Amino acid sequence: PVPGRCAYFVGRKKRFCKMIPAPGRRFCGEHGQQEEESDRKRIPCPLDPKHTVYEDQLQKHLKKCNSREKPKPVYFVQDINAGLKDVAEIPEKQVPISSLSKGELENLIIKLKNASNGLELHLEEQILSHQALQEALNDPKNGESAFKHLKQQASILGNMEKLHLLGPGRCFVEFGAGRGKLSHWVDVALQNVDNVQFLLVERATTRFKVDGKHKRRNSVFERLQVDIQHLCLNKVPILEKKKLPVVGIGKHLCGAATDLALRCLVESYTTCSDGQSEEPAPKRSRNDKTEVASNNSADNESNKDDCKPVAGIVIALCCHHKCDWTHYVGREFFKSVGLGPVEFHYFQRMSSWATCGMQETTTKASTSEGSEDQTNDTEEHEQTFSKTESGSDTLQGILTVEERKEIGCLCKLLIDRGRIEYLQQRGYKAALQYYTESAVSLENVLLTAVPSPSLIPEPTT
Repeated sequence: PVPGRCAYFVGRKKRFCKMIPAPGRRFCGEHGQQEEESDRKRIPCPLDPKHTVYEDQLQKHLKKCNSREKPKPVYFVQDINAGLKDVAEIPEKQVPISSLSKGELENLIIKLKNASNGLELHLEEQILSHQALQEALNDPKNGESAFKHLKQQASILGNMEKLHLLGPGRCFVEFGAGRGKLSHWVDVALQNVDNVQFLLVERATTRFKVDGKHKRRNSVFERLQVDIQHLCLNKVPILEKKKLPVVGIGKHLCGAATDLALRCLVESYTTCSDGQSEEPAPKRSRNDKTEVASNNSADNESNKDDCKPVAGIVIALCCHHKCDWTHYVGREFFKSVGLGPVEFHYFQRMSSWATCGMQETTTKASTSEGSEDQTNDTEEHEQTFSKTESGSDTLQGILTVEERKEIGCLCKLLIDRGRIEYLQQRGYKAALQYYTESAVSLENVLLTAVPSPSLIPEPTT
């Protein structure tokens, strides 16, 4: 063991424990039972068996254990954004793609291509930048990974500026905030603007947060440690008090988290402040979407001062293979093109072929491109994809690498199209665009949405 460190050998990790024991002891508190002179017994914590505690101190430990259930915040509403309530419609567990026969796989591809007929397959490029990041982009101290993140953040801010979303009297809600870097750059872009609020939504505890460094009086940062599935923005105290227009933002919002965030903004938040309606917005058929603005313009004009509006949505999409039919906002769209939960399950798995599905079976060039993106950008997002989905003998015998990549892109586009339809049916002008080059990130599609012109609220000052 390293001098001054615990002398317990951790067999699972094939190394000695790195904890520092108390003076005069060979073992740390976790492994103290190894000392022959100690007759105190340690047992697994009943709240989290990954760590142990002295049996005679169990009750004291349970009161302060980090794994204990903590009081729910006021904005926690169980499953408010979860989506599907009818368990009968939730599909049973499906077999992996690698277990499908050649005929079954070919049938799925035919369904995919039929459903994609009429869709715009080539997205517009909106690769922009913003002056707030110019100094950082030109800083030679930044490595390649940091430079790629900065280019993406700059383009997201550029797209926000183009949609007139960077302004005073707004609350920016960053979903899946992580360290909060996107909110940081929005704050830098608004350094001379008053009455700006940032809500950083992240279910996990995060190290190296950047929002704690912001001390400007013009903007306020607040973290909401809650799963988006249970977040009711109506009950967040600062929004109850100020009723600011909200701008929902996110950089690589993973899989189902995008659907949860859209429902959080469009349904559970877009209600009137007098509490007359907290039910989700009624679903409209695809034929009604052109009438949304006209049907609602009169009501919104008369109640403009009473409603909590969503001024815009800007989300960089990611990890379609982690989408879930239960939470997916585009279920009505899928049904309208003759698809259901079974097809959705396979399409969301096949969507990963667009970014990492070719890793196990392709040339070195393809492999290095995929792994570089994983390491520098999506990090753990794509790492969880099963190798059996991408490198099975069945796929090698039917599809080439390029064909798989094309099908993966088509799956992602179809899933995203359902999200666009969902937003359009609720009165939003929504679009998909490439916001950065594929060399910077293979996950390079940005979803944007703003209310139809007649529904755009005046910012609160």
